[in-house]
Amino acid sequence: MNAPTSSATAPQLAGTRLLPASGQPDLLFIYLHGVGARGDDLEPLAEAIGQRYPQAAHLLAEGFEPFDQAPFGRQWFSLLGISEENRPARIAAVVPRLIAAIEATRAEFGLSSQRVCLVGFSQGAILALEAAQAAHDSLGHELAGRVLAFAGRYGTLPAAAPNDTVIHLFHGMADQVVPAHHSVTAAEHLVALGADVTADVLPKIGHEIPAALLDKAVERLQTFVPRKVWEQAMREVAAAEDQQPH
Repeated sequence: MNAPTSSATAPQLAGTRLLPASGQPDLLFIYLHGVGARGDDLEPLAEAIGQRYPQAAHLLAEGFEPFDQAPFGRQWFSLLGISEENRPARIAAVVPRLIAAIEATRAEFGLSSQRVCLVGFSQGAILALEAAQAAHDSLGHELAGRVLAFAGRYGTLPAAAPNDTVIHLFHGMADQVVPAHHSVTAAEHLVALGADVTADVLPKIGHEIPAALLDKAVERLQTFVPRKVWEQAMREVAAAEDQQPH
């Protein structure tokens, strides 16, 4: 992976870019940080994933707004006065802009949505989940092939499963900021809808991305087979068997 480069060519989604040492990227990972943080705070995560996917591009996106509770950091939406009642509206206000920015970045790299993975932590995980769902509901195609959501939640649980997006949820059982039951409830709900979803909730982990959760994320990326791919493979096997002489 080469040195970071400026994202000035894609002002809609500012942030550091980590590109392959040579050649065209074949995957795009977009990282969405937590409230009060910066995109570069997730660089260790990008570096670890990049070791397994050397031809991937990584965009460490910056939140759209300055953090309104400190003189540093960024946010995707304000937490001042946040409640269960007004959280969905605040999310909905930023999601269309995020979807447009992700779509523009994907098009710039010349990749299909299935070659995009959204990686979010905390507030960034909320936006990754909600943007993927909103795109499924409104665009007619998926925003990303995979979502890695660390210590996140939905603002509102979805009414339908995204057909071609695999959702991977990761949480620490000791998380006091976004309790782990949000990931457990989301996973159960998505399974009931027929979604491709995994959930890894590990003990003695708080509101963080330690090595144990990072290793789980890489394992899921490398080993989980989406249901559609598995079912197609089974149909091909069955068709081949039917053509064999009896």
